[in-house]
Amino acid sequence: MWRFFRTPKGVLTIILGILLAVAVPADGGRTVLPGLITAVAAAMVFDLVILRMRGGRWEFPSGALLTALIAVMVLSPQEPWHVAAITAVIAVASKYVFRVRTANVFNPAALGLVVTFYVFDTGQSWWGALPDIPWGIVLLAGTGLFMTHRVNKMPMVLAFLGAYFLLFTVTAFVSDPAKLAEIFRAPDLQASLYFAFFILTDPPTSPTKYRHQVICGALVACVGYAVFEWTGAAHYLLSGVLAGNLWEAVRRTR
Repeated sequence: MWRFFRTPKGVLTIILGILLAVAVPADGGRTVLPGLITAVAAAMVFDLVILRMRGGRWEFPSGALLTALIAVMVLSPQEPWHVAAITAVIAVASKYVFRVRTANVFNPAALGLVVTFYVFDTGQSWWGALPDIPWGIVLLAGTGLFMTHRVNKMPMVLAFLGAYFLLFTVTAFVSDPAKLAEIFRAPDLQASLYFAFFILTDPPTSPTKYRHQVICGALVACVGYAVFEWTGAAHYLLSGVLAGNLWEAVRRTR
């Protein structure tokens, strides 16, 4: 267990636990806990069985735990508990369906959230990013920067955030700024930071070399911006990372 908590997965588990310890009381335990518990349980049981069938032995499904936590912290807590569970299971299943060599192509949580958005018309509040807590952005930024440094993805995060806010800032000057005000305030501001620190930096689906990280981060920002401008869909950030994942998968195969 001590070795696990020294790995990137273990560190992220601790960080998400800290964010949840603050977010759950603020958003109301009775509202968020049913979806949180059922999503984590469903994802871990599903992955536990898959790992047993593939490896012939029991393994702790740490990846499923993280995937479920990230997905639920984005999904609106008003969604029924079974929707949260289905989202988590789809996310975990995607790791085994979409693969290139030894790694999954898409960020599991992002793909699961986009799929259930169209299946169940789900809402995404990003409550796990602490948008309703005045000092929450300080905790989010501190833990996020630590995690980003831990997995060595700082160039990608900086490239994404720089391109993302630059695009929306320029657009605000040449069009109606009122339509873009939400990007720079809660909860969208916290959502972009949570996304950059904990979803974009997913090691299996993101580049390792700095040059590729910068390209991928800028690409994700451009696609997310385009989806927001053209459709206004709530999953514009997640669509961006899926495009970046696809670019990285093609680059690896070539």
